[in-house]
Amino acid sequence: MKTLLKGGTLVTASEMFRADILIEDEKIALIGLDLAVAEDTMVLDVSNRLILPGGVDPHTHFDLPMFGTVSSDDHYTGHKAAAFGGTTTVIDFVPLENSGIEKSIALWREKADPKAAIDFSFHMNISRFDEQIEAEMAQLTGMGITSVKVFSAYNNRLRLSDENIFRVMRVAKKYGLLTMLHAENGDVIELLIAEALAAGHTTPEWHALTRPAWTAVEAVLRGAALAAMAEAPLYIVHMNAAGEVDQLAYARSKSLPVMGETCPQYLFFTIDHLRRPDGAKWVCSPPMRSKEDNERLWQGLESGIIQVVGTDHCPFFYDGSKPILYEGKPIAIPGKELGKDDFTKIPNGLPAVGDRLPVLWSEGVVKGRLSPSQFVALTSTNPARIFGLYPRKGSLTPGADADIVVWDAERVVTYGVDQSHHRTDYNLFEGWTLTGFPEKVFLRGNLIVDGKQWLGSAGMGRFIQRNSHNPVL
Repeated sequence: MKTLLKGGTLVTASEMFRADILIEDEKIALIGLDLAVAEDTMVLDVSNRLILPGGVDPHTHFDLPMFGTVSSDDHYTGHKAAAFGGTTTVIDFVPLENSGIEKSIALWREKADPKAAIDFSFHMNISRFDEQIEAEMAQLTGMGITSVKVFSAYNNRLRLSDENIFRVMRVAKKYGLLTMLHAENGDVIELLIAEALAAGHTTPEWHALTRPAWTAVEAVLRGAALAAMAEAPLYIVHMNAAGEVDQLAYARSKSLPVMGETCPQYLFFTIDHLRRPDGAKWVCSPPMRSKEDNERLWQGLESGIIQVVGTDHCPFFYDGSKPILYEGKPIAIPGKELGKDDFTKIPNGLPAVGDRLPVLWSEGVVKGRLSPSQFVALTSTNPARIFGLYPRKGSLTPGADADIVVWDAERVVTYGVDQSHHRTDYNLFEGWTLTGFPEKVFLRGNLIVDGKQWLGSAGMGRFIQRNSHNPVL
């Protein structure tokens, strides 16, 4: 069966134009005005609708163990939520087990493959570095994984020394991999946490107060300096502070191969949200900052200093003692109530994968801060290019996967937990009025979201082998 989307306005990272799209064998076959219709073609009139490439979210965490519980979305429920929000490809992170890289990836594939509802790939966490890990990094490109993540925080758990981050960068460069950096100063954070607890400070706002913005700002500059010395590309994840934007701008002005990503939560929320009675809902790492930081991050997006909007999707129940109904069945997973008496025990993470496109369109495009093409670049095309998925993903071109979102730019939605479809009991954007929303979502030409109807299924998502040696944007 062929499908023809007729009369829509295509939005790419560079232009908008009216055209029809013919889908055949899961690919975009033709694009043009008034395409001829064969007898075996299903025709959908998408006049007065925008046609976007499916979103690519390069920063997600599904089924992730933390603090004696697990993130509440797995590789089915999280993928389903992503699809309802217009995202058709996600990239998750593989935790490094004691057994090494190859077995860690095999374990994560066992989790993801039978549940995946949209297409996906992985980044590899490098939380220790030795001869075994260095040797196994050479195998990553053959497995289609072309990015690694390092941490300058989480002492004695995930953090690498600067020396080993530098070593990872040099090995990554050798094999055409991209190094991603969680940029915070772990030594300062550990000291401030210990001091806060000793003083009896246990409420959620102390999660932010013990992770000051300067711990992120100096770590971004340090990471950029290491990338300069390694002559290797670097991608700063979840940028959250104004000073980080300044440091990224400085690094790029010196022609260093450094790129950045921010997330919706850092554009809208502040430490004051952690001071609310339900402040645990906003606990994530790095934390919320200030309105001034929100504004500078927006400026980073508008000016092109920041290349990507991801989500760092890692949801937990706000109150995991009370079940919710998910697909008609009750489910409860221990969540943020675990830290009701101690901010250090609140699982770090937020639901966001389904919110990203509707919220950013409404607050960015509708309010005139971003053009429709900038929106597509930030949420689809740029991450596809940076992480080796382009032009198969993030592209409305013949030969690309037919990952397509039919977007109703006029639809007004009172948003919240019911529309987001995350498997958790709250939504950060509850009650927000959004303008612009997905109407239909296609994954490789298969209609998986039709209005409020879910037509996808577990196992239909595919692991996507990614290219190495990708451009620095």
